[in-house]
Amino acid sequence: MDRPENSSNRPKPIAPDPPKPTNKNVTSFKKSLKGIIAGGITGGIEICITFPTEYVKTQLQLDERSGKSRRYTGPLNCIKVTVNEYGVRGLYRGLPVLLYGSIPKSAVRFGVFEELKRHAVDDKGNLSPSHRVLCGLGAGVAEAIFAVTPMETVKVKFINDQTLAKPKFRGFFHGVREIIRAEGFHGVYQGVVPTIIKQGSNQAIRFFVMESLKNWYREGDPNKKVPMYVVGAFGAFAGACSVYGNTPVDVVKTRLQGLEAHKYKGTLDCAYQIMKHEGPRAFYKGTVPRLSRVCIDVCITFMIYDTFMEMFNKVWKD
Repeated sequence: MDRPENSSNRPKPIAPDPPKPTNKNVTSFKKSLKGIIAGGITGGIEICITFPTEYVKTQLQLDERSGKSRRYTGPLNCIKVTVNEYGVRGLYRGLPVLLYGSIPKSAVRFGVFEELKRHAVDDKGNLSPSHRVLCGLGAGVAEAIFAVTPMETVKVKFINDQTLAKPKFRGFFHGVREIIRAEGFHGVYQGVVPTIIKQGSNQAIRFFVMESLKNWYREGDPNKKVPMYVVGAFGAFAGACSVYGNTPVDVVKTRLQGLEAHKYKGTLDCAYQIMKHEGPRAFYKGTVPRLSRVCIDVCITFMIYDTFMEMFNKVWKD
């Protein structure tokens, strides 16, 4: 008969290694930091590609004269006149202003969105439709306050100044200095209300559309990869939705930030004056160049951003 095995001779089970302590705050900060860095790089690349369309849009929106005295008859005429007078480089006048601003703008936008999204996703990592809107709205308001308003004000004044017979601004920093000297710090924060409305609605629409389309493609699985060409198509559609949704606000904002801003008492007065003297169609001035710019912009932006985030997630583990 076999003797019972001595329990003292039995091999002791190997205890699993204790889980490594994790700091959720550090992990969350890394996720937001990835969004900030990827967003900043994205903003710089995107504006270098799409600036000529922004230049044409701004020129058309500043062209307030009516009838035959109007300087430009449309987007193509604006390009032709600019190239004839200044050469192809003329379409890039004011680029440094947007380049200096687009990097922090995009960094703030995506960083804030990632941070808000982190707090709003469900257990599966999905955003509800209402949270998609709110996260996008929060990202847009943040970028409007911290980056877009001063950048847009200087950009519009700079582009407007460069069309004068004797431009006053010798460059970006000289222009900022002259604006602050003449108008005070308030001079670079003109149109802050319509800018907040514009950027808030812009990003609310864009992120809602993008997140909804991505969720539809993934069939509810947040880990399913969306191909870059699909991201680009979704981005172009999201951009078009935002253009038709808030171009009137963009026109009012541009007028309030131009060199003739003193003619208006505020946002509502500007909208009233445009309606009274130019009619409702004036609220959609610059729609065609803005549509081409924004569709390309949002398409490129989300493709570049997703590419960098995917790369960061591979080489920079949480």
